[in-house]
Amino acid sequence: MTAVANYDSVENGEKIIETAIANFGRIDVLVNNAGILRDITFKNMKDQDWDSVINVHLQGAYKCTKAAWPHFKRQKYGRIINTTSAAGLFGSFGQCNYSAAKLALVGFTQTIAKEGVKYNVLSNAIAPIAASRMTETIWAPEMLANIAPGWVVPLVAVLVHSSSSETGSIFEVGGGHIAKLRWERAKGLVLKPDDTYTPGAILQEWSKISDFSEPEHPNGIADMMEKLKEAMTLDSNDTSVETLDFTGRVALVTGGGAGYVLKDSSTL
Repeated sequence: MTAVANYDSVENGEKIIETAIANFGRIDVLVNNAGILRDITFKNMKDQDWDSVINVHLQGAYKCTKAAWPHFKRQKYGRIINTTSAAGLFGSFGQCNYSAAKLALVGFTQTIAKEGVKYNVLSNAIAPIAASRMTETIWAPEMLANIAPGWVVPLVAVLVHSSSSETGSIFEVGGGHIAKLRWERAKGLVLKPDDTYTPGAILQEWSKISDFSEPEHPNGIADMMEKLKEAMTLDSNDTSVETLDFTGRVALVTGGGAGYVLKDSSTL
């Protein structure tokens, strides 16, 4: 096995890919694993704490993948692994910058998986539990000893092999444990979208929204479209329900056309 060093930041991902092409003539596998931590609670976070983490984790993955994509497409072969995290999947106190970047990588993974499949470019995300220079500052030595990064490698090898057809998936991995994750949705509530569709109508049936006794497992926007079709067939909703009082509250809504700040004493 031969390795060549590159000292560019992943924010200059095109230079990293150029190094691979110059030395080996091609690139088959890209593992977007670079990362940093700037742990601090949201109230104390500075713009630099946010930007530096987003730039390395998310922008870095984008830049490296963007530069590798033409090579993958031309050779009709490519394997991409993006490193997400439990912090991105579930949130983690004091890590909103890191969590935001890591969950963004999941959406990135699943979208390029859809776009790449016709070129035999497969993309998956892993959420590793492993000792690293980042985790050694927050975990006890005895715990780190049992989660060597080497225990992540076998799964990655399976996912990037030419025999793999897995794409657009998320895996937890570490210390001998491997599990595929998927989205789960409650069966939920469907109401008629007319003038009777009010906050009160929702509150009256709130338990259905959070009831996971009959879960569904959506994997795309099309799943939601079926719910919209169902809603159109329903009768109007019960209007004999409570209203919500927002008297004295100020709401700021971004992206509302011109950006609105509303102060209203009405009820909904």
